[in-house]
Amino acid sequence: MVQFTRKKIDSLTLGERMKKLRDERRLSLGEISKGTKIQTKYLQYFEEGEYMKLPADVYVRGFLRSYGLYMGVSEASLIKQFEREKGIHKNIKKIVDEDKIKKPINFSIFVITPKMIIVGIILLTVLSSFIYLYLQVNNFISTPRLIIVKPADGLVVDGISTRVVGMAEKDALVTINDQPVLVNEKGEFSEDIGLKDGVNVITIKARNKFNKETTQSISVNAVFPAPPMQQQESDSSQEASQQVSLVTAEVYVSPDSTWLSVEADGNLVYSGAISPGTVQKFDAREKISIGSGKGNETFVKINGKDLGRLTSTSAPAKDIVFDVNGRVLNK
Repeated sequence: MVQFTRKKIDSLTLGERMKKLRDERRLSLGEISKGTKIQTKYLQYFEEGEYMKLPADVYVRGFLRSYGLYMGVSEASLIKQFEREKGIHKNIKKIVDEDKIKKPINFSIFVITPKMIIVGIILLTVLSSFIYLYLQVNNFISTPRLIIVKPADGLVVDGISTRVVGMAEKDALVTINDQPVLVNEKGEFSEDIGLKDGVNVITIKARNKFNKETTQSISVNAVFPAPPMQQQESDSSQEASQQVSLVTAEVYVSPDSTWLSVEADGNLVYSGAISPGTVQKFDAREKISIGSGKGNETFVKINGKDLGRLTSTSAPAKDIVFDVNGRVLNK
């Protein structure tokens, strides 16, 4: 008797998969929209499988790349699944691609001679040379474009981080506080920057291939909540001792950006993407819980002690808890 090998097939659609990722990370559509710059209605269309309401495929691929980078999953697998499912939807609804409709051929009475072809090629070559020379000279003498969308200079923030969003030339090298950031095909970039209490100066630079550089600096004032004042000196000392951070975690990723979630004493203090070369620091009195889209690319230090990778596998890590001794606990 011939035996067949059974193969498990993932039955989740793209929309179900995106909703599951969002539920696992405890994020709302609004939070994802804010982090990826994808409108909420488009995220909802993805989750509900209403692909025909989405814009052109070139924009959809850009949405899925931003979504995959923010959530710490493979952008290529998201795009491949979208194209497969959209093709199935088209077959079911019998949508005719207008680009494949044959148009009648109109014959022109205009006769092209070999002499006209040669003259046209010469004119086109000369024109192209002038355009290329003009663009090269213009790029050489001009500084690269750099536009900061947010935050505004002098912004006051109640929190430990702020998101820097801007635009530059697509081939430019963009750095924020001397740390390189990713620039997409449209020249757009977005990065979360950690803040300290008080005035923070954020320096953004864009450098083109001719080493021409544009620099902008933005001041952001971070206001951290102050501890309550006590009337009696003994009560004040006791309160201060209780608020001393017993657990300090330093988290960084390598070699790629990934999604990170951190809770301090049960309170969510960070949720978003973290870039290579950026170290995020978190304090707690008792314990810190860390989740990551790529466990083996996330590294942790507790109270200055290097504990290495968060997990040994590339699968998403969820609710890994550390105490003052750096010991991993069961949450």
